[in-house]
Amino acid sequence: MNSTGDTSGLMPIHYAKQLMQKAISPISEVVLCDLNACLDRIIAHDIVSPINVPAYDNSAMDGYALKYDSFIACGTLRQVGKSFAGAKFEGQLKAGECVRIMTGAEIPKGADTVVMQENARVDGKQITFHSVTKGDAIRRAGYDIKQGATLLQAGTRINPVDIGLLASLGINEVDVYRQLCVAVFTTGDELLAAGQAQRNDRIFDSNRPMLIAMLSRLGARVIDLGIIADNKVKIQAAFEHANQYADCVITTGGVSVGEADYTREVLAQYGSIDFWKLAIKPGKPLAFGRLSNSIFFGLPGNPVSAAVTFDKIVAPALAYLAGSRSFTAVTLQGVAIRDFKKRPGRTDYQRAHYFVNDAGVVSVEPSGSQSSGVLSCFRKSNCYAVFESDTGDVLKGEPVQVQPFNHIISE
Repeated sequence: MNSTGDTSGLMPIHYAKQLMQKAISPISEVVLCDLNACLDRIIAHDIVSPINVPAYDNSAMDGYALKYDSFIACGTLRQVGKSFAGAKFEGQLKAGECVRIMTGAEIPKGADTVVMQENARVDGKQITFHSVTKGDAIRRAGYDIKQGATLLQAGTRINPVDIGLLASLGINEVDVYRQLCVAVFTTGDELLAAGQAQRNDRIFDSNRPMLIAMLSRLGARVIDLGIIADNKVKIQAAFEHANQYADCVITTGGVSVGEADYTREVLAQYGSIDFWKLAIKPGKPLAFGRLSNSIFFGLPGNPVSAAVTFDKIVAPALAYLAGSRSFTAVTLQGVAIRDFKKRPGRTDYQRAHYFVNDAGVVSVEPSGSQSSGVLSCFRKSNCYAVFESDTGDVLKGEPVQVQPFNHIISE
């Protein structure tokens, strides 16, 4: 593995993230959200369980509830009733007695053991047991969640299982931070919206629909301002509208030094904007800053560069802005099963495909063109092969960091 190269003039990714976090003030407004509407919302306050789950000792299987000492003394016990989930046995077991019990039913008073029905021989009301273990098959009150325990911490993004857990506590409303609002537009006279008639001198805008979809995966509310022509007045109007109503403004393209690129000029009127060259591939050019009421990201125009910089740079920043306290990529140690081409100088997120071989080894290979204009490569991939900035070519058999695509990129 080669490891030479010069990263002078390029900002390391981790440093850019630190600068962003220092410049961002997370959302603090809290709203009460109905449980059925809180998927992907960010919890504002720790959620403490008001009850035990389960609320009472119950059976883990269909069988018979008994007192172990009675089994030891008698072996054969008399069935005196039944206990169902939602219809418990009301009496108390006496010596020599047992109760037929169903999964989830409350354990009768006086019982300390449940015997599965396969270990019982039934003769009318007389039940003979074998293979009995004291205390077996009883789920104790609070064994899942104890009353007073912190179930979910502030800053947690609510997932479908969390909704089930909250429902199991009887909670139907949750304090969450208000929803993040992001305005998106693209600039360029060369762009067409999907559905417009094709022209040989135009290209279809893929970045804006892609970014809007990614933002929806983050749980953000999106203001779609469409395609803005290379016109200073129109670009200025778009920024004024976006800055008024959104927490964040995202554009792609239009931040170069080209003659018709007015974005830099307009941005200078509205706040503090930094234009960086990041040590990342694909990507590198990125604009970040603060407007009077929002933050701003200017992403590269190439679609793969836009996707990767959004996923690796913008998404963590937006998660922090939304109040989330955790946004960490899963990283696996893999082995290259084909050579990877890599030029030193930038951290490289190559689109790749990984699998676990018969020996249990994470195996990874490049999945086609790594051009920043070939968006279809994502459909052939399920991960990034991540190479640090000073790394050169990686040969077959050498170690590779693998980051499986998250829900922002993939299913």
